[in-house]
Amino acid sequence: MTTDPTLITGVGKRAGFHIARAFLLRGMPVIGTFRTRYRRLDELDDLGAELHRCDFNERSDVESLIHTVTAGHQRLRGVIHNASDWMSDDADVPVNQIIETMMRVHANVPYELNHALAPLLIACSDAHADIVHIGDYVSSRGSAKHIAYAASKAAQDNLTLSFAAMLAPKVKVNSLAPALLMFNEDDDQEYRNRTLSKSLMQSEGGFDELQHAVDYLFASRYVTGRVLPVDGGRHLK
Repeated sequence: MTTDPTLITGVGKRAGFHIARAFLLRGMPVIGTFRTRYRRLDELDDLGAELHRCDFNERSDVESLIHTVTAGHQRLRGVIHNASDWMSDDADVPVNQIIETMMRVHANVPYELNHALAPLLIACSDAHADIVHIGDYVSSRGSAKHIAYAASKAAQDNLTLSFAAMLAPKVKVNSLAPALLMFNEDDDQEYRNRTLSKSLMQSEGGFDELQHAVDYLFASRYVTGRVLPVDGGRHLK
C-alpha cells in the first residue's frame, strides 16, 4: 500500500467525498480540498485526511494550497481533479463571468496544479503516479443550455492529452467522463424519469461506479492520455 498521499479536490460532498473516504478506509493517505465546510467532513478528519479550504475563485486560496502541499510533502501518489462548478448559460450573471468561472474551475486551476505538483508526482515512491480529471460526457457532444460548462470540460480533457505526453512515463494522466451518477435528494420524479430515459442502462451509475473507474486507472500500468466514458451507454440514445 502506497504511503504517498493523493490530492483530491472537492471532497466536501458527493463523488469527491466518496472517493476520499474509500481511499482512507484502505489506508491510502488523502489531502483533500473543500470550498464549504460540510459536517460530513468530520468523518474524513477522523479517518486522517489532511483537509484544506480552497475556493478556486480566490487567487490567494489557490496559491496557498500550492505552497502548503509543496512545502509539506515531497511526493504524491496522485491528483484527482474532482472540484467542479455548474452554471447554465441563462444564469443571472454576465456571460463573460460564466465562461471565466467555468474555465477557471475546470481548466485553469487544474492546469496550475498539474504544473506545480509535477515534481512531487514524478518523485512518487510507486512505479507510477496518476492524474485523473473528473470530467463530463458533455465534453464530447456539447450542450445547448450549458455551453460554457461543456466547453470548460472539453478543455480539461485536452489537458489530459498534453500532460500525459509531457509527464510520461512516470505519471499517467487520464480523464473520466461520467453522465448521471446520483440524483440529488430534491430532484423531482419527472426529472428523474426524463434523465433515466436518456441512457441505455436506465439507472443511476452510483458513486461506486466512478470509484471503480478511478481504481482501474490507478492500477493500470499502461493506460494514459485517455478519456474513459462512464455514461451508461448514453451516447447510443
